[in-house]
Amino acid sequence: MDKKAQTGNAGETHQRAGDDQQLTTNHGVPVSDNQNSLKAGSNGPTLLEDFVLREKIFHFDHERIPERIVHARGSAAHGYFECTDAIPDLSIASLFAEKGKRTPVFTRFSTVAGGAGSVDTPRDVRGFAVKFYTDEGNWDLVGNNIPVFFIQDAIKFPDLIHSVKMEADRGYPQAASAHDTFWDFISLMPETMNTLIWAMSDRAIPRSLRMMQGFGVHTFRLVNAEGKSTFVKFHWTPKLGVQSLVWDESAKLQGADNDFHRRDLFEAIEAGDYPEWELAIQIISDELAESLPYSVLDATKIVPEEDAPLRVVGRMVLDRWPDNFFAETEQSAFLPSNVVPGIDFTNDPLLQGRLFSYLDTQKSRLGTTNFHQIPVNAPKCPFANMQRDGMMQTMIPKGRANYEPNSLDEAGEDAGPRETGTVFHTYEDNTELGNEPSEKLRKRDETFGDHYSQPRQFWLSQTDNERAHIASAITFELSKVSLPHVRDRVVSVIQNIHPDLGRRVADGLGIDLPKAAKPFREPVELAPSDALSIQKNWKDTLEGRKVGILFAEGSDKATIDKLKSDVEAKGGSVMLVAPKVGEMEVKGGTLAADGQLAGSPSVIFDAVAMVLMPEQVEKLKKDAAAKAWVSDAYAHLKAIGHCPGSKELLDHCHIEADEGVVKNEDFVAAASKRYWDREPKVRDLA
Repeated sequence: MDKKAQTGNAGETHQRAGDDQQLTTNHGVPVSDNQNSLKAGSNGPTLLEDFVLREKIFHFDHERIPERIVHARGSAAHGYFECTDAIPDLSIASLFAEKGKRTPVFTRFSTVAGGAGSVDTPRDVRGFAVKFYTDEGNWDLVGNNIPVFFIQDAIKFPDLIHSVKMEADRGYPQAASAHDTFWDFISLMPETMNTLIWAMSDRAIPRSLRMMQGFGVHTFRLVNAEGKSTFVKFHWTPKLGVQSLVWDESAKLQGADNDFHRRDLFEAIEAGDYPEWELAIQIISDELAESLPYSVLDATKIVPEEDAPLRVVGRMVLDRWPDNFFAETEQSAFLPSNVVPGIDFTNDPLLQGRLFSYLDTQKSRLGTTNFHQIPVNAPKCPFANMQRDGMMQTMIPKGRANYEPNSLDEAGEDAGPRETGTVFHTYEDNTELGNEPSEKLRKRDETFGDHYSQPRQFWLSQTDNERAHIASAITFELSKVSLPHVRDRVVSVIQNIHPDLGRRVADGLGIDLPKAAKPFREPVELAPSDALSIQKNWKDTLEGRKVGILFAEGSDKATIDKLKSDVEAKGGSVMLVAPKVGEMEVKGGTLAADGQLAGSPSVIFDAVAMVLMPEQVEKLKKDAAAKAWVSDAYAHLKAIGHCPGSKELLDHCHIEADEGVVKNEDFVAAASKRYWDREPKVRDLA
């Protein structure tokens, strides 16, 4: 038996797998019996000398580490970044130096408010963090799926998170913003309005992690070989297009599959349908930055694509699921302070606070200052410094000196590493956008005081249907607020976004429309931007989508086979659903379902079709799961394919024909869309 360890990058150690692997203690002692503790006689007391039992229980008692305070619920995958447009004129960063160059990455997606055991699909901002293992060190681009953030200064971050987390006295709600403390804080902090309207839009209920944009949020710097700096923002755009759920669908998914997004990401990678995103940059010249009516250092603002077009510089492909969730996804540590030569920070006060906070929190979570030695966090390029010792030191530094400078042996290893003086230079000019570096002030620039222009731009950029979703989301959330003065104050504030939004929410709550709050700075009119709308950029495709086909005994196998092959030919996947999961007799042979009807509701699919005989439909008319299967698909604006027999089930559920309710022969053409025009028939919107 080969008991040697396998050693990989950065000292990574794996246990060998195989039928002949011997069970041992952590110290390599073979274990002869893993079923019974050592006792003084078969009915006697357990003996303290049982080191196998003590080690096993000891490890179990300490298996959990503190979860992240925010972004605790996350899923991640390995992959690579490929440069598709080199930009050496803008940055000396090696990952952007050469077209075709590939850099390993580890990417983690997350929700913000809930704990590690919460669900995947609540209304929430999503984290989008990418660790690039470049040949010049790790670069962590730690962002979100929304390009702006609630607050402008990091000093308010604890207050924001305390307000949105479970209320301090009662410990609920979990993973939800629909409660008093969040909306109390929001209503008193008008700088939150831009992110609020994004979070109340369909952006906060993505269909899949694979169909979600990502943003660096802050304005960063690119620095070239001549030391010239350029403002930049980073954008990730999914190859599959941006797609959202509808609110009722999102809520029902929380009951149908707590792990919906995690499972979707895992299954896509396992199937070889590797998720892919383009990385684009927005280059913001000093002239453009100075001309804008807001500051590019304000994390609550975007720079519209019409003002700074996107330039695609690369693509990211995620092609490997972690071998161990805890060791990699849970122990991964992302730091905005991890930058490489050619990428630098700006004076954004929220970013500046994050540079401190993220490093500080790793000691609490991972228990040691040596967290960077954990394989998922370790750089894949050589690294060396004079830092020594500390808890869980796993490296064995050589040489006498752990200080610098030293003169022990200038030519030998005893001297240790030396500064280069030539590679990474912090950008030296601190006078960006009129900053006075000699002043120490607790104040914000006046350009940070416009809190409503961009939320209004976002509102005006949406379709009528998307605006209805926003107003309905705010109405729903405020209906959970028990303090009348908080509801009134929120409505008075959002009137500054747009009077129509305030009126809709007031009508939806059944309250009098309060007087609009006085803004700190009068908003300016910004042109609408189609890039801000999901529905205006909806990608009609079956690629990456999942279709459910409902059948039963006696169904026509040829029809099912053709539907399945046609969907798969368009890049979609198919799950066969039936009242039972065992093999059953169908016309043309036998067929087994992938999922049982009650356990495979239509909320987990993007479109559904039915192949049923009349006698089976008569049974399903009495089945609540079957009725919910078609009724929910209709209510969630999905395509529904039917045969003559299954049409009876639709009629029984009072489902009206429209462009999305079609015969099976027309189903594949219809299945790539959502039918927004159907929504007024199925729900009241604000």
